[in-house]
Amino acid sequence: MIIGLFPDLLSAGGVQRAGRHVASVLARYAGERGWPTRFLSLNDPPGRQIFSLAGAQYPIQGYGRQKARFVLDAWRAAGSAQLVVALHVNLAPISAMMKWRAPRLRSVIFGHGVEVWSPLRVVRRRALAGADRVAAPSVDTLDHLALQQGVPRNKLVRLPWGLDPDWEERLPTSSTLSPPDGYPTGRVILSVGRWSVAERYKGLDHLISVLPRLLSSAPDLSLVAIGDGDDRPRLESLAANRGVSARVRFLTRVTQNELMSSYAHCTLFALPSRGEGFGFVFLEAMACGKPVIGGAHGGTPEVIENGASGILVPHADLDALQRAIESLLSDPALAARMGERGRARVQQEYRFSAFAARLHQLLDDVMAIIQP
Repeated sequence: MIIGLFPDLLSAGGVQRAGRHVASVLARYAGERGWPTRFLSLNDPPGRQIFSLAGAQYPIQGYGRQKARFVLDAWRAAGSAQLVVALHVNLAPISAMMKWRAPRLRSVIFGHGVEVWSPLRVVRRRALAGADRVAAPSVDTLDHLALQQGVPRNKLVRLPWGLDPDWEERLPTSSTLSPPDGYPTGRVILSVGRWSVAERYKGLDHLISVLPRLLSSAPDLSLVAIGDGDDRPRLESLAANRGVSARVRFLTRVTQNELMSSYAHCTLFALPSRGEGFGFVFLEAMACGKPVIGGAHGGTPEVIENGASGILVPHADLDALQRAIESLLSDPALAARMGERGRARVQQEYRFSAFAARLHQLLDDVMAIIQP
C-alpha cells in the first residue's frame, strides 16, 4: 500500500495543485504493482471526497482539520504500507511516527519554498532528516533544506513540477475562449496569486505602485490581478491612493477556462515575488506564449531564463520593475520572442509527463533502498 499525507487537495493554490499531481502519479505507480492507495487529507471536508485530474477521478479521505483522527488513521495504516509520501514538511513528524511503527516503511517528504527558509521546530527537522528522501522543486529550496533544516545532501532530490495536464489538453483552444467579465481592453499586465497578508512577498503592491509611471507612456495599460485574500482591501486602497483604481481590476472568481483565457489575452505576466519555491503561474503564462517577469529570488530563476523567456528583477526595486515592463511594452518583437522561448521551454522540460517520469524514478529509487 502507498499512503499519501496531504494538507489539502481540493482548494486552489500551488501546494494543493502539486498534491493532486503527486497523488495521481502515486495512484498509477501503485496500480502498476497491484498495491492499494490511501490518500489522507487533513484540512479537506471530512469523509470521502473526490478530485479529478486529466479525466480520472481519485478518492481521498478528508478530516476537516481533525488532526487526532488523521494521525490515528495514519498510524493504523503504517503496518500494511510499503511507502508513505508526505506533501508538506509540517506532516513530516507523522511520517516519522509511521516509520517508527513500521521500520521497513519507505518515506518521501516534499518541501516547497518559503516554509523551509527558517529553521523549523526540532521535531520537524529530525523527522525530515530521518526520511529516505526529501524532494523539492528547486535547487534553492534544497539548499534551504540542507542549511536551515539539516537534511543530509544525499537524501535531497530536485523534482520540478509540471504543467497541469488539464491545461495541456485545453491549450490549443485558449485564444478562442472568452475572457472573464471585467477583463479590460487594451494592453494588460496579468498577475495571479493568493493576495493574503501572509503572502505580501508576492509583490502585487509593487506592480500597483509602478502603474502610474507606466501610464504616462502606455495610457491603454491595465493591471489585472486574479485571486483573492485578506490583503485585497490594502491593495485596493493603494491603487486608490496612487490614482489608478480605474486601471486595476481584481477578478476574484474565475473558471479554469476564464483563467486560461486571461493568460491568452494578456500582454505580459508579472509576479515580482521574493518567496516562490517554484511558481506554477509562470509555467501557465509561458505555456500560453507570454513573456514573464519574476523576482530574482527563490526558485523563480530556475524557471525563468533571464533575458530569454522573461526578465528577473530584485523584489523591492521599483525602477528595475518599471524598466522590465517598459522594455516589453515598447518592443513587441522582444515580447513575442520571449513568449515563444517560454512556450518551448515548457514543452521541453515542464510537461506533466516529464514530472510524472521524474517522480516515478524517485519512487523506484526509494523502493530499492535496503533497510537495515
